[in-house]
Amino acid sequence: MTEQTVASGATGLTAWSSREDGYAYGWADPDLAGMIAQRGLDEQIVRDISASKNEPAWMLTRRLEGLRRFQSASLPSWGPDLSDLDFSQIKYFVRSVDHQAATWLEVPEHIKTTYDRLGIPAAEQQRLVSGVIAHYESEAVYHAIRADLTEQGVIFLDTDAALREHEELFAESFGRLVEPDLNPFAALNTAVWSGGSFVYVPPGVAVDIPLQAYYRSNTENMGQFERTLMIVDEGASVHYIEGCTAPVYSTASLHASVTEIVVRRGARCRCTTMQNWSNNVVNMVTKRAICHENATIEWVDGNLGAKVTMKYPTTILAGRGARAEVFTIAMAATGQHQDAGPQVVHAAPHTSSAVIARSIVRGSGRSSYRGRVRVAEGASETISTVKCDALLLGGASRADTYPHADVRAEEVSLGHEASASRVGEEQLFYLMSRGIPEEQALSMIVRGFIEPVARQLPMEYALELNRLIDMGMDGAVG
Repeated sequence: MTEQTVASGATGLTAWSSREDGYAYGWADPDLAGMIAQRGLDEQIVRDISASKNEPAWMLTRRLEGLRRFQSASLPSWGPDLSDLDFSQIKYFVRSVDHQAATWLEVPEHIKTTYDRLGIPAAEQQRLVSGVIAHYESEAVYHAIRADLTEQGVIFLDTDAALREHEELFAESFGRLVEPDLNPFAALNTAVWSGGSFVYVPPGVAVDIPLQAYYRSNTENMGQFERTLMIVDEGASVHYIEGCTAPVYSTASLHASVTEIVVRRGARCRCTTMQNWSNNVVNMVTKRAICHENATIEWVDGNLGAKVTMKYPTTILAGRGARAEVFTIAMAATGQHQDAGPQVVHAAPHTSSAVIARSIVRGSGRSSYRGRVRVAEGASETISTVKCDALLLGGASRADTYPHADVRAEEVSLGHEASASRVGEEQLFYLMSRGIPEEQALSMIVRGFIEPVARQLPMEYALELNRLIDMGMDGAVG
């Protein structure tokens, strides 16, 4: 195992690398919890998960409904190949600790070492975040939030704790945006969800420094199914950041998360996700937000790893003057297929949306942009712009665009631009003629390509992204 200086999580501290291809988070801890975890899924597994968490009866009912929906559903026949995903081999619940630590010193040593490497404690100590939740396997192992935010009524808990401590508030929004019949993986998550973040920001409260959650899976054939629920009340604002990593294994693991966000009148929410999974992970994500009158949702999404990613963050602009802004980056190398694209539903007049998507494909990797804009009847004076561009770095690289527009109102301005290009020899020659090595020159071109999205990231994440690009260009030329 070799040590490399790369920005990690939100800190820019030292990470560790166990592979030559630049993936800096591929080590595995002792898999004691995973060794005794049961493979496969049936009704008893679902009942056991619910019982182990001492959940109310209504949640068990929801879980069993999700299981029935999943068992009767068919996997999508379009998009990436999912034939290698064997649900009978997945471990659907892995409990790594018997209780959540009250302080960082109480976290088990091997887990603490992992998160020290990822830089999570330093992020908290340097006040880069207002609150932090560290998830390991299926549950949160550590949680903290600034005292002044708690005094203002801000709730930032892992989702399991939120169900116990704020059941009424939790129940109002759980499953309202993402119902189990939405897609097979939403159904699966409903059945076996564990962990995730619950955020509630009271009216008029501004959370000035981001809240952060970090997800780490360790077990081979692990299924991670966090459920995140956010409620940003009238006139409030918050920035929530989440990051994900996993060890490198020879067989597939599954990540099937669900995020539901409610942004009430005049509120603003920014949700930043940086997923840098190892290339044995199948990443199936369902995200939905609803924006009420004059509310704003901002999605900043980075998909930098995984064997397969299917992710289509959806926003419903339900109130007059609501707005959605979406910035996405996808990087696909050989053996990876990134299939993603935001979906926006304009359900009220005077709403607007803007999408900027960038994808970088090297080797024989593949990216697909699968975005959709729908303007409902009566949603007049709507404005929507979409710009999606792909940069191809190899002769076998592939990028596809599948845009969809459904306009059922008048006085609508809708634009879509898409492009796919390769790095030109003239660009490389110009930079190399100034004494810049070829790989460094290619990195500079790629950084310039993704700049419109990268500048939306917190500084620490932007540094990590630049470092990942530099590592990713190794061997991409010549």
